[in-house]
Amino acid sequence: MFPIVVINVPGLSPSFIQAAKQKMPAFNELAAKGAQLPLRSVFPAVTCPMHATMTTGLPPGEHGIVANGFFDRDTVSVDFWQQSHRLVQGWRFWRAAKKKMPDLNVAVLFWQNIMYSDCDIYLTPAPIHAASGQTVQDCYSKPRDLYAKLVGALGPFQLHWYWGPMVSVQGSLWIADATRWVLENCAPHIVLTYIPQLDYTLQRHGLKAPQALVDAGKVDALIGELVRAVSARGGTAIVVSDYGISNVSGAVRLNAELRKAGLLEIREVAGREYLDLGTSKAFAVVDHQAAHVYCTPQEAAADVGAFLRGVPGVEKVLVGDEKRSLQLDHPRAGEVVAIAAPDKWFAYDWWEDEGRAPDFARTVDIHRKPGFDPLELFADPQTRRLATDHSVVKGSHGRPPQGASELGVFACADKTVFGKEVPKSVNAVEVPHLIMKLAGLK
Repeated sequence: MFPIVVINVPGLSPSFIQAAKQKMPAFNELAAKGAQLPLRSVFPAVTCPMHATMTTGLPPGEHGIVANGFFDRDTVSVDFWQQSHRLVQGWRFWRAAKKKMPDLNVAVLFWQNIMYSDCDIYLTPAPIHAASGQTVQDCYSKPRDLYAKLVGALGPFQLHWYWGPMVSVQGSLWIADATRWVLENCAPHIVLTYIPQLDYTLQRHGLKAPQALVDAGKVDALIGELVRAVSARGGTAIVVSDYGISNVSGAVRLNAELRKAGLLEIREVAGREYLDLGTSKAFAVVDHQAAHVYCTPQEAAADVGAFLRGVPGVEKVLVGDEKRSLQLDHPRAGEVVAIAAPDKWFAYDWWEDEGRAPDFARTVDIHRKPGFDPLELFADPQTRRLATDHSVVKGSHGRPPQGASELGVFACADKTVFGKEVPKSVNAVEVPHLIMKLAGLK
């Protein structure tokens, strides 16, 4: 039974798996031994909400992780990629599991919102931004000395492998090696780990590019190594993709549209334009193909929603109580929520003159931007500055899943976890219950 290792491989979808079948023998073997099902993501189908859902069994409207970042109305600031476990409003599954098995040892590597968690072992990137402007690379771990031991065994984790224009499969390789080290040296019963490279590749190149198949093979090799390590210990492996990637052909600049409508305010400093969150009537916190639009006063939401419905590339707009239809009715959510058309993604920028863009615009700066910026994956090799052309982004995600490219995947080497009859699909909220069932704790 143990160890149970859950390998999160974002970007896998039923359609991509079929296209990359010849490149993914390890995944195919696991699925053939057990079962492979489509996984229906929550909305928005992005990393932090999905990681919270797959560890609590709750939708974003209940656990409160409504996006990878959201607006804090009290501090009048947008926070992206906050790592604290305390932001998650709901029990992670291991707390309930430990009531039945007090000595249960759970390890979580590189899943989001895990810092200061009550699991037994965790590891998450936590660089220090020095006064000199340099980034001191580090990871935060429990036990405190875990990362130091991993550095001794594997060398340090390099943040540029994990995000930015130099992102590399080397980052996923390091995480896979760290997972095997934890299995060998810490004897956890359940491990959640993360192999993100395919996600980046598909955002950069799209589903049909040759590089997509190349990296599918590289990711599959890491899956195979982890599955063999688990099997050698008599355990069971699960591969879960929290969302699929769709091909896109351009961005919708929501904040630029709101500015044209006179709803968004700008503060000019040293010739550059910065978003004035405190005086704007409406602004968008964008996240791939989803956007939270925050309105002041809140009663203006109906008018803002009506305006956004007329913006090309916006497929659907939810205002107020309409968010309940997608289980996103939480105080952290925007008064208005927008969903992009299948072939579009939302860009955060608001300026028309590149020379007036804020200083962080063409740098990798995941915390100061009021939105996710996939252009951070692209840089001009001569200037080393980030791309400005939205068309370079070829893949995105986040919409409520519809077609086979937007669905995720749940594959388990032991199909008995589903009971007497394997269902046609799995909902994301079911994932922690399936893990506990496989562990004999439900």
